[in-house]
Amino acid sequence: MQATVEPTGALGRKMTIQVPAEKIDTEVEKRLRDLSRRVRLDGFRPGKVPLRVVRQRFGRQVLHEVASELMQESYAEALQEHDLKPAGMAEFSVDSVEFHKDLEFVAEFEVFPEVQPAAMDGLEIRRPRVEITEEDVDRVIERLREQRKRWVEVDRPARPGDRVTFDLEATVDGESFEGGSGKDIELELGGGRWVPGFDERLEGARAGEHRSFDLEFPEDHRNRDIAGRTVHFEVDLKKVEEPQLPEIDEAFAREFGVEEGGVEELRRQVRSNMQRELEEKIRSDLKAQVMDALLERNPVEVPSSLVEQEIKTLREQTMQMLGVQDPEQFPDERFEEQARRRVALGLIIGAIVRERELTPDPERVAREIDRLAESYEEPELLKEYYQRNAEARREVEGKVLEDMLVDAVLEEAEVRDEHKDFQSYMG
Repeated sequence: MQATVEPTGALGRKMTIQVPAEKIDTEVEKRLRDLSRRVRLDGFRPGKVPLRVVRQRFGRQVLHEVASELMQESYAEALQEHDLKPAGMAEFSVDSVEFHKDLEFVAEFEVFPEVQPAAMDGLEIRRPRVEITEEDVDRVIERLREQRKRWVEVDRPARPGDRVTFDLEATVDGESFEGGSGKDIELELGGGRWVPGFDERLEGARAGEHRSFDLEFPEDHRNRDIAGRTVHFEVDLKKVEEPQLPEIDEAFAREFGVEEGGVEELRRQVRSNMQRELEEKIRSDLKAQVMDALLERNPVEVPSSLVEQEIKTLREQTMQMLGVQDPEQFPDERFEEQARRRVALGLIIGAIVRERELTPDPERVAREIDRLAESYEEPELLKEYYQRNAEARREVEGKVLEDMLVDAVLEEAEVRDEHKDFQSYMG
């Protein structure tokens, strides 16, 4: 076997490989002889088919099978000989495959870039310092009250915050359109769920009242049939309801699983959850800053084959999350930037992990699995799953490695505290 390599770009390689005819012919002949002892053909007893008949009937098929296998085998040997590490699958091309002739083929592929991690000295990281106040807890408790509110019918004009029930007929130039009519539609006034101006047109109306009005729809409205056009509405108001929030008492606390300790225990649990969410966000923000710094200090050429694979993965995840079946709704361009970032970070992180000889801390892996299991009704089952499933466990170990890397960078960086209030920081 002979192999030559030439670059076709920063990471692209073109490898031309020659396999001698003797090697191909020997393997073809061996397989044909073996086939002659096994093949069944009309007019011949089993195992007695002449070799010339087998060669005539199956020779070219066997030749192509042998050539295909030797191409893969020779490619692997050539990679090892030239110390090349391909990123993704190679594309093979061959002009012809003939008996008693050398096989020459071309393999085109990309290689992994060489990444020499840059030093992280002089890096500035901004660490949020956030205190949870009693007022912050009060706001969360109010949101919990909102979740448990009930609607009570009232006999008065509708106002913002009320829920109204109505029948609707909408037209454009006197013509109905899809989605333009409905019965017993419920809408909370002031929520801005519909076209701008709709809620305001129903304020002050009472149950049994009819209202007629026009509204201009925005140019970017999702329904292209009415985008940028004037829509006429006929609305019959059927019911006005106002919200009633529950009292903050022991019964309210029990609705959230607090059987003992009442409101005080509820507030303690709420604060604990807020603290956990806060710590996760701070950790996420610090990690994002470290990753941005790694990308800035380690510019790296990324193999297009890896980017394409990452785009495919992101598309599949998005389709699964949204319950969409048609991949054409998600063109490559939508994911390309994110895919390039993820591939680049993977290469950089891998290089740093190898350079620093980092390995996943078993205690941190166990803690991470415990954290993931907290939200499950039967956490022990999830822990057993990670013990049995090596691939799932490797994902956790990968995350732990990233966290360990972030910790190492933070120790080297200059970390400046930035004080923020909880509400604005958590959004």
